[in-house]
Formats: sequence, C-alpha cells, structure tokens
Amino acid sequence: MSVMQEFKEFAVKGNVIDLAVGVIIGGAFGKIVTSMVEDVIMPIVGSIFGNLDFTNLYVALGKVPEGTAPTLAALKAAGVPTLAYGNFITVAINFTILAFIIFMMVKQVNRLKRETPAAPPAPVATPEDVVLLREIRDSLKK
Repeated sequence: MSVMQEFKEFAVKGNVIDLAVGVIIGGAFGKIVTSMVEDVIMPIVGSIFGNLDFTNLYVALGKVPEGTAPTLAALKAAGVPTLAYGNFITVAINFTILAFIIFMMVKQVNRLKRETPAAPPAPVATPEDVVLLREIRDSLKK
C-alpha cells in the first residue's frame, strides 16, 4: 500500500475529522473567552482594585533608559527585560474560565448519555435446525 493511500485512509477516518472540527471550534471559542476576560472581566476586576490595569503590571529586570514611558509596551520596545506578571494573571484567569466551561460541557454530555435509555438488545433468532428439532419433539409428544 502506498504512503498516499495510507494517508488518505487515515485522513478520512471519522476521528480525524472530528478532531479537526474540535480544534477549529476550540480555537474560535478560545478567542471568545480571551475577549471576555480581557475586555469584560479584567476591567471590572481592575476597577474594583482602584483602576488597576493588569496589562501594565510588570517588574523591570534591567536598567530603564531615560525618557522611556513607564509602560510595559514602552519598556519592551526599548529592549528592557521585564517580568510581565500582569499578563500572566490575565492568561491564568483565561485558562480557568475556559477549563471550567469545558468541564461543564463534558458534565452535561455525560449526563445526557446517562439519561438516554439504551435500547434492549434484539432477541437472537433461533437457528432453523433447533426450530425443526422442537417441532419434531412437540409432534412426538402428541
């Protein structure tokens, strides 16, 4: 079997297609959660803590050149090494929300699987020779 034939068989399997769809939807869903965290949740949390902007929480690890604005973007542009822990906090909250939503989705799918009653197994058809033997037995009893 050629490599192309093997690849074709692999690529058209249902699991590969399902995985590809899951990755695409997951990427789009991740962008939605990222936007929700950065544009909705973090501004609210920041305002609770006194107009704190988490994206500008950092520690400069090097010498800051004169005239450089005290923002993370300006320090990175100036080549100053920084420890951007505010960005880490945002990403950690992002991950926590995403993990919780995925947990809830899996929990619901498992609940639906349990609620769906399984169809009773179809009775196995009796082989023809057994049916004939039963008829012979019944006729001998008469």
